[in-house]
Amino acid sequence: MSFLKSGIALACYSFFLWLAFDFTYSTLLHVESIKQPFRTYDARYSHGLMPNFDGFAIWGAQSYRFLTNSLGFRDGSVRNVPLKSPVQRILLIGDSFTEAIGVSFEDSFAGMLYRAGQERSDKIEFLNAGVLSYSPVLYYKKIKTLLAGGLTFDEVVVFSDLSDVEDEATTYFCFDDDPQYDVYKANCPAADGPPQPPPSTFRGKLRAYFVVTGRSLDMLKGWLDSIQGAQAHKQFAIHKIGARSAWTIPTIDVKSRFEPLGIEGGIARSCKNMQLLADLLAEQHIPLTIIVYPWPPQLEFNDRHSRQVALWREFCAKNCKSFIDLFPVFFAFKDAHWDWYERLFIEGDVHYTPQGNRLVFQAVAQRLLTGEAK
Repeated sequence: MSFLKSGIALACYSFFLWLAFDFTYSTLLHVESIKQPFRTYDARYSHGLMPNFDGFAIWGAQSYRFLTNSLGFRDGSVRNVPLKSPVQRILLIGDSFTEAIGVSFEDSFAGMLYRAGQERSDKIEFLNAGVLSYSPVLYYKKIKTLLAGGLTFDEVVVFSDLSDVEDEATTYFCFDDDPQYDVYKANCPAADGPPQPPPSTFRGKLRAYFVVTGRSLDMLKGWLDSIQGAQAHKQFAIHKIGARSAWTIPTIDVKSRFEPLGIEGGIARSCKNMQLLADLLAEQHIPLTIIVYPWPPQLEFNDRHSRQVALWREFCAKNCKSFIDLFPVFFAFKDAHWDWYERLFIEGDVHYTPQGNRLVFQAVAQRLLTGEAK
């Protein structure tokens, strides 16, 4: 019995030493990630990125370099971006797909567009204003803030995400000027309050203060996932995470996810705020392009004539310079590759891999770099 007690005590002592070492290592070598969270609160448009940040981000098992420029936009380097520029500028905006969760800037479609624009004899500068969890009300508010601050650009390209409808149906009411949503504005932050980072999750704190432990748990999870196989990752992404996009698929009941406005209310609010954005840009003689793309559920359930496409194609008929539909490009890839999910999407996720980002880049590059409309 004393041998068992000694073994338990030794195991507990070893575990304590492991955590103590991990905490010391993490706080000494990763202190910037703890003291300088690059995701910041903004009373004008909910949240953004800290300017001039140089560090790392973590998404699932992915750890990747994360840099921002002086405007608080994700970039390939920490650099000063003047408000005015002699070269043509195209502002990209969207949510986590545009920010490029889980991949380096160089492997993102925004990074590829930036590089291609810089390689031209008549340069085009692509600026990436996308941030995770943005939706139309925040597209409008952020671009309005940027214009008021004196930033100049020659075109805005909105990468309209399928999750926008859920976001507009359920949240960000505090940043919407329409009085019909006042009833949902409970506990709104003070407009003149100091910017604060969003509250950390337990998982986020674990990763910040116990980096080695967090990485070890990721490796264990990856090993367990590998036993289940790629099909399990795909199904998890489609049915668990992908439910946010399933409003376009009539056979899937996801209505409870869209309270209080419901799916139709989320669509109506999305269109209202995109109209505000289109009108704002029209006043400044800045053309608007909208791009739509699929999530795994749309590909899996053969949503080739998606409501997402029809919605924004109709909107763009009156409000846009150009509308770009990437559904056919992704369906062509799916039809040609049985392992389309593993190639295009991060394991167990709906966000694009470097190959998925390259597919987006290849599909939009000519039209954004040459100004062709269709």
